[in-house]
Amino acid sequence: MSSEVGPSAEDVADAQRLLEGVAIRTPVEESRWLSLVAGGPVLLKTENLQRAGSFKIRGAYTRMSRLSDEERARGVVAASAGNHAQGVALAAQLLGIRSRVYMPQGAPIVKEKATRAYGAEVEFVGTTIDEGLVQARRYAEETGAVLVHPFDHPDIVAGQATCGVEILEQCPEVRTVIVPAGGGGLLAGIATAVKRERPDVHVVGVQAAGAAAWPISLEKGAPHALDAMSTIADGIAVGRPGDVPFAAVRAHVDEFLTVSEESLSKALLMLVERAKLVVEPAGAAGVAAMMDHPQRFTTPAVVVLSGGNIDPILLMNVMRHGMAAAGRYLDFRARIPDRPGGLARLLTEIADAGANVLDVVHRRTSAALHLDEVEVALQVETRSPEHAEQVLEHLRTRGYPVRQRR
Repeated sequence: MSSEVGPSAEDVADAQRLLEGVAIRTPVEESRWLSLVAGGPVLLKTENLQRAGSFKIRGAYTRMSRLSDEERARGVVAASAGNHAQGVALAAQLLGIRSRVYMPQGAPIVKEKATRAYGAEVEFVGTTIDEGLVQARRYAEETGAVLVHPFDHPDIVAGQATCGVEILEQCPEVRTVIVPAGGGGLLAGIATAVKRERPDVHVVGVQAAGAAAWPISLEKGAPHALDAMSTIADGIAVGRPGDVPFAAVRAHVDEFLTVSEESLSKALLMLVERAKLVVEPAGAAGVAAMMDHPQRFTTPAVVVLSGGNIDPILLMNVMRHGMAAAGRYLDFRARIPDRPGGLARLLTEIADAGANVLDVVHRRTSAALHLDEVEVALQVETRSPEHAEQVLEHLRTRGYPVRQRR
């Protein structure tokens, strides 16, 4: 890396050559629904469709292809919640290098299985990437294996910068680029590549509010470690920004935003429903920021979908949470006569109102109920918060005492 802040143009061009035939040039697709809310073109850079399911192969392969024969013979070691693990494992397979990966307990099963399928040895340790890095460094010292850090190395940042080059080539009129951020390798690389050619482009980093180490680190002027983290976005749950990306991010990134778990869930749901794209919570962070602040960004804007490796069970849970956050689930209680056909008539009225019943629970005994009454707890699927209110009003006009559960 040259003396300038971030990877040099030569570093990035060399990474592009190394990645030819390895990383794919992921599509940039316009999102009509995001464009409508933003008032101008919004495009999605679909790194969730990249080999191994995320942008990570760009940096991992660049780093590992530059190892000497002697270093390759010693093997490599990494720590990752899953995406970097798969990038390292795939790069090692392509280069004929032995690999070992430390993953946190609770890492998504789909990421663990894919990492093993690429030929890596996998061991679980701790509950965070940072704990895994401690063990990875220890293993490197004991065995001589080369540590392939997920974000804190110049070659990693140079590899990720190739994504920024593609964004400028695929959307030359871009005015805003929005990027999820964990350790900062992707954000640093993209920001450096974009600002070198287009200093007028506004670059935005996005973190989950429950794991937002970057805003406080930038405020303090140095990487700062969080005491604790809590987020569904495991791919960007990094407790401390990297030293190497920090300088580039501070120099080239214009703004940082944080998004809630509800916003991440809604973004993931909308990507599945409207864009037909499977994206993990971390990869949806940029879309969550766009949905939270639709008029904030100058368009055309490019939002990077950084990864798509999500466990199916987590996907179902997050989509349910997203539907609830979007007002698409309605929980309420209703009293009905305790006689044959009472529940059937209530369900018919709900169907007539255009709602879909998901769950029904009877409650027959309560001091608040008359002897001839039953209380029913229901969860129904609605089209919107407005539709939910219409369902409740429809039932009230039919004589049903209802109260919404918050």
